[in-house]
Amino acid sequence: MADGGIFASGFKETPYWWEAGPRPERPPQPLPPPVDVAIVGAGFTGLVAALTLARAGRRVAVLEAQRLGEGASSRNAGYVGRTLKHSFGSLIDSRGLEGALAIYRDTRAAYDFVYELVEREAISCHLRRSGRFMAALSPRHYDGMARELAIKQRHLGDEFAMVPRAEQHRETGSDLFQGGAMIPEMGSIHPALYVNGLIAAAERAGAGLYDRTAVTGILRETDGFTVATSRGSLKAREVAIATNGYTGSATPWLQRRIVPFNGFMVATEILPRELLDRAAPTNRTYHDWNNNLTYWRRAPDQERLLLGWRTGSPTRDLKAKARRLKGRMDQILPDLKGTKLAHVWTGQCAATFDLWPHIGSQDGMHYGLGYCFAGVPMGSWFGYKLAQRILRANDARTAFDAEGFPTKFYYRGWPWFRPLAVAKFDWEDRRGL
Repeated sequence: MADGGIFASGFKETPYWWEAGPRPERPPQPLPPPVDVAIVGAGFTGLVAALTLARAGRRVAVLEAQRLGEGASSRNAGYVGRTLKHSFGSLIDSRGLEGALAIYRDTRAAYDFVYELVEREAISCHLRRSGRFMAALSPRHYDGMARELAIKQRHLGDEFAMVPRAEQHRETGSDLFQGGAMIPEMGSIHPALYVNGLIAAAERAGAGLYDRTAVTGILRETDGFTVATSRGSLKAREVAIATNGYTGSATPWLQRRIVPFNGFMVATEILPRELLDRAAPTNRTYHDWNNNLTYWRRAPDQERLLLGWRTGSPTRDLKAKARRLKGRMDQILPDLKGTKLAHVWTGQCAATFDLWPHIGSQDGMHYGLGYCFAGVPMGSWFGYKLAQRILRANDARTAFDAEGFPTKFYYRGWPWFRPLAVAKFDWEDRRGL
């Protein structure tokens, strides 16, 4: 298809979210004198940690290689959930009921923390309990999600409603699915406005935020750390790493444990309201039940549809990627055929080899990263928990502290195997239908 067929006038290869929440442009600032804590990364985790530490009276410097919040935090889908890649039922089998409850209670705590933080800091970011519709691509998917959600309801009290195929049009304008499940408490947010609110809150609290300051090395010394950056060196008593999918050679131990991958999203042009009401009548967040899932939602501030797919696939040509995503959009929501795209974008997320988020310390440095598709709630909450660890607070512990942080002998930071992993997920998805 020729470019003019699907691309709107003024089409951009930048996140739709940046229209209302642009990345701040700031004049260069000199690095500060020695600080109590240097935080590497100005996304959800780094900004929440900075806010919490500054409020506790610590001198904080946040060091960001790009503009503040320019990484995945302002590029993601804006889903606020209470789920992990490990299902609650599988955790009961592997860790027993008490172990599964501990992990999922902390997952709930991360979800609740986002709402508490947004309210406390008065951040205007379209945070709402929109509910989520999980779409079944086969009767087997439908039965599997019903079993998992029933177990969670029995032990955690999480409400849900199964929606059979005959009734799915009350949730979605698609005929592709075999019904699905609706979870009423799942939320949605405008991620770039959320990031901008965190930037403002951290600065109000007294944290120093330094953009375009790439950390190139960290040296542990007897009285703390020397942090080398692209703009000079900084002394810090403690260091926290909050780089997630952008973790690099400055922290080689972590780089070997974080597998970066690209997510992709598109946003349509402004659409007629009645068209969106047919496509997504309940204005929830949506995704299918695959491992390598498709996810979509209405924009919270304009009449547009946003969709993500093909996570982890090659990134050489964003326009070509946009065509693939538009094809998937038209397959799911055929009423949107003939509409055009206004944006396509990508950002680096992070997986881990065991598919767990990880928080802890190594060589005296604190870290929180590896969110495995739960970046908004877990990234925010881990920022708070990192600060509590540094403050030696009584509530610093989490159910994730005891997890080892594995790597593979063949991995040195370049994920050459990523296409193979994506192909494996796709094969498992086809087999699971």
